[in-house]
Amino acid sequence: MNNVLFEIGLEELPARFIDDAEQQLYDQTVEWLRKNRMDYRELATFSTPRRLTVLIKSIAEQQTSMTEAVRGPAEKIAKDDEGNWTRAALGFTKGQGATVDDIYIQDVKGTPYIFVEKHTEGLPTEKILPSFKDIITSIQFPQNMRWAEETLSYARPIRWLVALYNNEVVPFEIAHVKTSNRTNGHRFLGETVTINDPLQYEQQLKDNYVIVNKLKREKLIVEGINELAESNNFKISIDDDLLREVCHLVEYPTVFLGEYEQSFLSLPAEVLITSMKEHQRYFPVTNSNEELLPYFVGVRNGDAYNLDTVIRGNEKVLHARLADAVFFYEEDQKHTVADHLATLDRVVFHEKLGTIGDKTKRIKHMTKHLTNLLSIDANMTKNALRAASICKFDLPTLMVNEFPELQGVMGEKYALIAGEEEEVARAIREHYLPAHTTDHLPMSQIGAIISLADKLDTIVGCISIGLTPSGSRDPYGLRRQAVAVLRILLEEKWKMTLESLVDKALEQYTELDLIDQVTIDMKQSILNFFKLRATYLLSNQHIEQDVIEATLHNDIGSFPFTVEKARLLSKRRSDPNYKVIQEELMRVLNMASSTKLTTETVDSSLFKTDSERQLYEQLENVRRDVNEAQKRLDAKSTLEHIESLATPIHTFFENNMVMDKNKSLKNNRLTLIHQVADVILKFADLTKIQWRQHF
Repeated sequence: MNNVLFEIGLEELPARFIDDAEQQLYDQTVEWLRKNRMDYRELATFSTPRRLTVLIKSIAEQQTSMTEAVRGPAEKIAKDDEGNWTRAALGFTKGQGATVDDIYIQDVKGTPYIFVEKHTEGLPTEKILPSFKDIITSIQFPQNMRWAEETLSYARPIRWLVALYNNEVVPFEIAHVKTSNRTNGHRFLGETVTINDPLQYEQQLKDNYVIVNKLKREKLIVEGINELAESNNFKISIDDDLLREVCHLVEYPTVFLGEYEQSFLSLPAEVLITSMKEHQRYFPVTNSNEELLPYFVGVRNGDAYNLDTVIRGNEKVLHARLADAVFFYEEDQKHTVADHLATLDRVVFHEKLGTIGDKTKRIKHMTKHLTNLLSIDANMTKNALRAASICKFDLPTLMVNEFPELQGVMGEKYALIAGEEEEVARAIREHYLPAHTTDHLPMSQIGAIISLADKLDTIVGCISIGLTPSGSRDPYGLRRQAVAVLRILLEEKWKMTLESLVDKALEQYTELDLIDQVTIDMKQSILNFFKLRATYLLSNQHIEQDVIEATLHNDIGSFPFTVEKARLLSKRRSDPNYKVIQEELMRVLNMASSTKLTTETVDSSLFKTDSERQLYEQLENVRRDVNEAQKRLDAKSTLEHIESLATPIHTFFENNMVMDKNKSLKNNRLTLIHQVADVILKFADLTKIQWRQHF
């Protein structure tokens, strides 16, 4: 049994880098083994803050040998007129390590080519292993750095490399670090460890206070938390994201229980939880009623030696942070909402888009527009406008300055203390929702309105001044906010079109002279940006890509209506009973796309057959019914009305020569066809759909 071990020893990696880096290491190793035709029994990866490791068990002693048919030139090139092998044939066989005696002829799509069988003997595994260096250097990180005089850009400096084939070192070098069989245990508790057998790697590091398997570290943390909860009759919720982060901060976890002063419970629970989770990476402790208790659970990177001292140190750190929070909380309440609002006029949102105060005014203006569109009552309108006016007032507070994660949350708290309506206070918090792509949406209508107004203002403003996200960079979170806009429109089933909302946001910027002129390209860039997000959301609902393209070929329009259209077409796409209708509608669309329209109006006096008149009359009825159904956002009825055109379309084509010699008749019939196609296209471009029954 031959085993291979590669370990990348690093300075401490950021916790958020580790999962993805380990997955890359696994995937790229699997692909590397495949490309190099190296058989193996099992592959495992490990990770800690200071190392990324791959262990390959039972690897073959050499590559699998390979015999393949190699195609050369066509026979007519490989042979001359007398049937002798040409220089092309001789050169080809020589390049493959063969002779002309090895040539055989085989047809490829009707053309005879010469072939030879090429045998490639597998190299010994030990000759291939040094190329693993390329896998190590190809791992991508969200952020890289360079160190000393090195040219390699990596997440953190490489401090050691382990590369073993059984007990032999695999020789290569990266950033002036040579491979060896020596690794390092825990930074403070472990020693330098010599690995002579890759299979002993995990146990040898465990003996030196490093648990290299992240799942085992997570298990130890969870078990420790559950033991504390059970022995103290606590309830300790284990947040998955926090657990994953803490796991990637330690190599040898030891769970401990700390305590803070009862008086700190007078702070809002969100402040305490944020301080513990986001800043100290502690797990909050509650009773069975979900009420916070003055305790916290932390995880030490080390053993239990002198743990009491560690606990006291952590308690001091948390005490200082919570004492600051108390000071901030009390100081903030000495100022009125108006005081904080006045500060916003001095806080820059973007140098080209004005201050936060300017942004708040735009949010209020858009909120007014939305309340008019939605025809909400006077009291709700009053509360919505008030919430829009003060939605950012907590940004200059000391608490939010210290804990940015609490923006909106503290706004709600301080608004209630200041005597604002509960509906207004809730909207201040909710207008930041959703905080990420899959986060929950605002629960109140006012919260949804202001969230929509705020996000539209940001997206339209940023893209208008050239801040469209590129690649993975999106410093203003525009992608997330665009998804949020569409999700809110869908959840609330609002009828307004996305295009009209973008127009309104652009109008505000031009009225304030923040944008000189709205160009077609500027608006199209914004709408294309939203279309990409709409595509993402439709894909998440398992809508096929061709159906998405068909549905979004024009405007997004009313997004709830667009989503329902896509769902209906997705069902029709796979329905074999829909074939007859689909073919007739496609027949019209194909003819319309391949012909030019010379007149806009159908002249009924030129009709020569009943089928012409029947199609025209049905079209008039369908237009009326489609318009009414679209006003109701009833996609099902809209499509059914369009489908009712299939029979008269079929009869029309059966009884009329569209391209008649009589020019007037031809143009009149083409106009009728184009008008039918226009009705269909306003719903979707069915030509973009790969109808399942045609596969």
